[in-house]
Amino acid sequence: MNREVIITCALTGAGDTVERSPHVPVTPEAIAADALAAEAAGAAVVHVHVRDPKSGRPSRDPGLFAQVHERIRAGSRDLILNYTGGMGGDLWFAFEDGAALAPQSDFVGARERVAHILQLGPDIGSLDCGSLNFGEMVYATTPRLLREILVAYRERGVRPEIEVFELGHLEIAKLLIDEGLVPEPPMFQLCLGVKYGAPATPRSMMAMRDALPPGALWAAFGVGRMQFPMVAQAVLLGGHVRVGLEDNLYLDRGVLATNAGLVARAADLVRNLGCEVAGTARARALLGLPAAQGSSAP
Repeated sequence: MNREVIITCALTGAGDTVERSPHVPVTPEAIAADALAAEAAGAAVVHVHVRDPKSGRPSRDPGLFAQVHERIRAGSRDLILNYTGGMGGDLWFAFEDGAALAPQSDFVGARERVAHILQLGPDIGSLDCGSLNFGEMVYATTPRLLREILVAYRERGVRPEIEVFELGHLEIAKLLIDEGLVPEPPMFQLCLGVKYGAPATPRSMMAMRDALPPGALWAAFGVGRMQFPMVAQAVLLGGHVRVGLEDNLYLDRGVLATNAGLVARAADLVRNLGCEVAGTARARALLGLPAAQGSSAP
């Protein structure tokens, strides 16, 4: 069991969730406000995507990330910022006459995918360590692209969080670790319950945990109704946890959640298991991140 648990809140994501809940933050102001509310509820890390303020659709505009970044840092020097590095790998196909890429595809090179991270220098940048089907969309990346992103992260002093959706992604991650591209100890996020990825079950989480390289730090999440069962499972297996509206819109059956509400529920669950919720300063120490400059955290 993990006795000191870091809670990450994934604030908005890139899914089609805006029309399904009024609580999904869209504007930079709303995303930053949710980040600070999540910190107050017990999150030490926020995982940040941005959305187009007019359409609500996912965006990788560095200007929108900059607005979120400035607003969060105006309210908290301590909160650990984890920015997505996964946008720009979407392949949609049109099969009406043979096969061709559909117009909604968004596939760009390594440094363009992480331009906002290189500009802003958050504490952590995510690294989706392999390709996967998301319904009819293929999220695509290659070892070469991952190498280029890791080199860019290292140059900028950003810690990679390796996101894995199935066991094959762990094999790619181990290759990159063996090549010396990932700082020690490597940090993983086990992503469970995404359709066509690893299911959100105790056996699946255990299999992925057991396949991690020795000494790895890890957290896990489950999507939808499996969010809180996977919180408990991760704590019992020695990991940290992630909740948030990116992964789940409901606090209870039929009750729409807020990000702060999901974090508070996760914090209660962690404490009810006899464990402590790590504050931002302690989370930085556990993850090997530098202390925040001018930090006010204990």
